[in-house]
Amino acid sequence: MDGDRRGWRRCFLIGAVFAVCMAGTTLPTPLYSLYQEKFGFSELTVTVVYAVYAFAVIGVLLAVGNASDAVGRRPVLLWGLGFAAASAGCFLGADGLGWLYVGRLLSGLSAGLFTGAATAYVMELAPPGGSSRATFVATAANMGGLGCGPLLAGLLAQYAAWPLYLPFAVHLALVAGSVGVLLWLPETVRERRPLVSVRPQGTALPTEVRAVFVPAATAAFVGFALFGVFTAVSPAFLAQSLHVDNRALSGLVVALAFFASIAGQLVAGRVGVARSLPLGCAGLFAGLALLAGALWWDLLPLIVLSALAGGVGQGLAFRGALSAVAAASPADRRAAVISALFVVAYVGISVPVIGVGVLTGPIGLEGAGLVFIACMAVLVSAAAAYLLRRPVRVTA
Repeated sequence: MDGDRRGWRRCFLIGAVFAVCMAGTTLPTPLYSLYQEKFGFSELTVTVVYAVYAFAVIGVLLAVGNASDAVGRRPVLLWGLGFAAASAGCFLGADGLGWLYVGRLLSGLSAGLFTGAATAYVMELAPPGGSSRATFVATAANMGGLGCGPLLAGLLAQYAAWPLYLPFAVHLALVAGSVGVLLWLPETVRERRPLVSVRPQGTALPTEVRAVFVPAATAAFVGFALFGVFTAVSPAFLAQSLHVDNRALSGLVVALAFFASIAGQLVAGRVGVARSLPLGCAGLFAGLALLAGALWWDLLPLIVLSALAGGVGQGLAFRGALSAVAAASPADRRAAVISALFVVAYVGISVPVIGVGVLTGPIGLEGAGLVFIACMAVLVSAAAAYLLRRPVRVTA
């Protein structure tokens, strides 16, 4: 019993560190309008700045997403916290657009190192028989951290001094505390190899994973695409179309989507993987439909409902996808396979967002959003149909 308590305590501590890292990646979300005023750039530039982060994540996941399987979880995560601190430093000293690009690049490197390694670390620190609960801890830490970033920055920017500096100073303090936690936790990789043995993993997957990977990754793609648009352009839509200038409210709307994802993950634990993936697709479709209504009629309540419905759908689909691929992966390839799933997810969070930014010029923000919604609705409908015909079955 004492061993179980110790295991869960360690599991929750690394989950908290995971959340701190991910919070830093969304911290600038409600601040982009302030940077636009300060540096004078367009909405397309906002989406490109945002996407630089996602491309950095993808690059890290493809190049060294399996590094923690070789050198250990803690060294990789310590490097991730180092990049998070450097990113915060760039935003603190930013005096031009270039610093934002560098800050987002470093933030992407941090998240790329954390994504697979921290997820695997959470699962390995959990007591025996706790894989399902540990999966929830990992996904909740990921999504909860992403939600806390814009909420924290929005509150500080609206109600405290130095809106472009204080959020990053607070994050630096949290990163410093996280380093102490990591140094205290035990390493879980027993047979470690030197860093030179790590090779880019590409997109190759173990044979036993491929059957569950395609539908799981498709659902993850759509869920992260919806989150990407919420994170990159919803503050601008709230300000330009709905005349909502309160940055705390803008941060809260974005955060609601991520917090709703945690609720969806809780539901996924009860309904099982076979049901959570298609149900998640249904929730994502509802979120897209509500977002379309919000863009068409300029209604704030529909934006909020879209965040809630889409977030729950993303949580259902994301936990189901992660459970499926983690359970099907061999132990010595688990971080690599999880990283491959996140590669697909981060393609979803980057490419559609840039598409929206490109279309904003000729057809406006609302029109670009509607085009995005139509494309994602087709994709999520196809994924749901596939999952209903060939359900994924995994014993948790």
